Amino acid sequence: MALDVERCEVGVESKLGLVHSATEFYADEAIAALKAGKVIAVPTDTLYGFACDACSAEAVDRIYEIKGRKHTSPLAICVGDVPDIKRFAVTGHLPHGLLDSLLPGPVTVILGRGESSILETSLNLGLGSIGVRVPDCDFIRIIARGAESALALTSANLSGQPSSVSIKDFENLWEHCAYVYDGGVLPAGRAGSTVVDLTKPGRYRILRPGSAKEETVAILQKYSLLEETWSG
Repeated sequence: MALDVERCEVGVESKLGLVHSATEFYADEAIAALKAGKVIAVPTDTLYGFACDACSAEAVDRIYEIKGRKHTSPLAICVGDVPDIKRFAVTGHLPHGLLDSLLPGPVTVILGRGESSILETSLNLGLGSIGVRVPDCDFIRIIARGAESALALTSANLSGQPSSVSIKDFENLWEHCAYVYDGGVLPAGRAGSTVVDLTKPGRYRILRPGSAKEETVAILQKYSLLEETWSG
C-alpha cells in the first residue's frame, strides 16, 4: 500500500512539473523548449493549442503524432506581430492596413506561401497556402517573438474530439508535452478562430465562422473586399 501511495505521489509531482502559469516569468523556458524542437501547450485568445517550431520537421511530426491526425490535415502558424507575416506568406496584394485591422485577434488568415517563405517545406506539403494567426494573447506572442520563428499551432485535443478551453480538457495529453502553460478557463467558448481565405486579390471567403465572423466580415467590407461565392 505504501508503495502505491508513493507511486501516486510521484505521478502527481511529475504532472505538476509540466504545468506552469502562462506568464512572462516562464517565457524563456517555453522559448528554450521550442528551440529544442519540443511541443508545448499554450492558451490563445480562443482555445488551448499545441505549439512547436514550424521550421522543425521533427517537431511538426510530433504534433501530428500527439493529435492522432493525418499529415494531409494542414497546420496553421502563429507569429508574434503582424509585420512578421510577410516572412512566411504573401501579403503584397492586400489593402494597406487590412491585416493590422484584423490582427491581433481571433482570426486565421489564409495566404499564399510564395517562393520567399522561410517555412519548412515539409509543413503542409503540397499546399500553396498557409493559415496565419496573431492571437490577442500576450504569452504566445512573447514566445513567438523569442523563438524567432513561426510556431506551428493546432488545437490541444485528439483529432475529432472537442476543443479545449482549459488545461483539464486535455489532461490525458499532458505527458506528450514538454510543458503545459495554464491561462485559466478561456472565455471565447469552443468555436475557435474565424478562418478567412485572403489568397485572391480583392476577394475573401469565410472557411469557418468561428468566434468573430461578424466583426471580420465588417472589416473586410470596410476595405472593399468582395465575398467569393462557392461554386458547385
